[in-house]
Amino acid sequence: RRMDGENCTSLKEFLLLGISSSPIIKVTLFTTFLVVYLIVLVANLGMIVLVRTEPQLHTPMYFFLSYLSFSDFCYSTAIGPRMLASFLIKNKSIPCYGCALQFLIFCTFADSECLLLAVMVYDRYMAISNPLLYTVKMSGKVCSLLMAGVYMLISVVCVEGLVDSAIHTCCTFRLSFCSSNVINHFFCDFLALLALSSSDTSINEIMLFISSSCVVGTSIITVLLSYSYIITTILRMNSAEGRCKAFSTCASHLTAVAIFHGTLLFMYFRPSSSYSMDTDKTASVFYTVVIPMLNPLIYSLRNKDVKGTLKKATSTKLCSG
Repeated sequence: RRMDGENCTSLKEFLLLGISSSPIIKVTLFTTFLVVYLIVLVANLGMIVLVRTEPQLHTPMYFFLSYLSFSDFCYSTAIGPRMLASFLIKNKSIPCYGCALQFLIFCTFADSECLLLAVMVYDRYMAISNPLLYTVKMSGKVCSLLMAGVYMLISVVCVEGLVDSAIHTCCTFRLSFCSSNVINHFFCDFLALLALSSSDTSINEIMLFISSSCVVGTSIITVLLSYSYIITTILRMNSAEGRCKAFSTCASHLTAVAIFHGTLLFMYFRPSSSYSMDTDKTASVFYTVVIPMLNPLIYSLRNKDVKGTLKKATSTKLCSG
């Protein structure tokens, strides 16, 4: 919808085109994404509850994992329900403040997840390089201090994500949208909003590049350095069984990092000549819906502690019922 000069200054809503306009495809997509989103809810909330309620999972690794599940839950929930509703209702409008809030929540927890993955690989490095020190049964005071440090670190990660996303939100929604209010996307994505704006977006693009380079770059560098030390430590082990166990310990995290960072690099660091909105929407579906579903499954299916605790908790509930 074209905007005249008067409405340009009083824009109150955007229209989200969604993924497809075909009724048949909409039904298929709605059914598929509903199942995926329900798995996201059950898997991530289940992981959070499991870590919080089972004493044997009260270690830094699993506390980080519970906050990873919390981040997945939050940023997928910021987008999932609205996307599902768009398949069923004709009204595609979203208020400007709703668009800004969706953008803010998504960016906050996506940034937090990016940094949490970096923190988690450092935790794995400490566990492999000093296994006896890492697994020793600590006194209550030491354990409390350790958990306080974990919470502080997580708070710093969340605050950084909030500040970064708040800056992008403020700068993006100060732009003018005079030519149209129709967003060719299924949520208020940064690149889609820049493409829609009638203002000069060069500053926003520079800020996006700097911010993405800092957050994603810091995470990737931390991951690469930590894994280089991890591989060096593993290769020095005399026991083949120990090496296999150490590699197995890192497999889940390495899979999650590869999927998450691979998608981000494809989204924000590919040449502008290869950019298309359809490709962008496909990639966005992957990291807003699919990755939050995959993360808890990857960590639970490949982790003996989580699988064992889950079986124990399930059998206890069944017996008590």
